[in-house]
Amino acid sequence: MYVDPRLLRHVEQSSGLTAPEALRLVEDVLSFHDEPVESWVRRRHAELKTYGAKNAEIFARLQEEVRGHVVAAPELSERQLRRIVYG
Repeated sequence: MYVDPRLLRHVEQSSGLTAPEALRLVEDVLSFHDEPVESWVRRRHAELKTYGAKNAEIFARLQEEVRGHVVAAPELSERQLRRIVYG
């Protein structure tokens, strides 16, 4: 798993953690959010359904929640990356 060194420095400096502690914390947080959006939606739908929510309210809630939820980026080919950069 790639961890941005700038993020590690920020966590170290802002928290007072050592470099290994900061790395472990960042890796833990990233692994928690390492879920593709499709999987997250299916899992969250099932969770809400378990508590008796109906689809109409579930989908409205999912729309709201996914805006602020961190999910794993899709795998992108070199061609896709080039199209993003160059259009």
